[in-house]
Amino acid sequence: MRIPKPISRLIESFERLPGIGPKTASRLTFYLLHTPQEDLDRFADALTALKTGTQLCTICKNVGEEAQCYICSDNSRDPKTIAVVSSPLDVFALEKTGYKGVYHVLHGIIDPLNNIGPDELFVDSLLKRLSGLEGSVELILATNTSMEGESTAMYIQKLVRDSGFESDAIKITRIARGLPVGGDIEYADDITLSRALEGRLEY
Repeated sequence: MRIPKPISRLIESFERLPGIGPKTASRLTFYLLHTPQEDLDRFADALTALKTGTQLCTICKNVGEEAQCYICSDNSRDPKTIAVVSSPLDVFALEKTGYKGVYHVLHGIIDPLNNIGPDELFVDSLLKRLSGLEGSVELILATNTSMEGESTAMYIQKLVRDSGFESDAIKITRIARGLPVGGDIEYADDITLSRALEGRLEY
């Protein structure tokens, strides 16, 4: 069967998204084919604005609309309690727990099999950020409990200590095992995340 090029191109575009197979991509495409043009235009504008209307926060590297995200701009947050997470999705998840500190988003985890090393992550900016803080700081390593997440946490812990930050200046903790091994923070429920934060241990 010969499929019109606009349809086949959209199917191929959907297939590039994570978790979308050929059948789901086809269903989505033909669903949109019967959607009013006005709704399609709004959808297209939203996709375009996803990149043009957002930027990385200059402090924590979270995704926002301004140079500083709404969390870093909030004076009620504790700037000396920093949760290091792998993605902006983890920020959204932890925000549901009532956490009142700030974040540092790595935008990935160390994964040699996929050619992702420390240089591809925002680790250097974390060290610069720590050097600009005075007084006692707590660094919460809140990466996933997968092998890659644990390796990333261990790497950051060692890097911080090797960079001359002593335990009396920076207390390093690891998110507690309220999460299942191999589980992702973004899929955890609020209670599990709350217990994981409350039960964190010094790393």
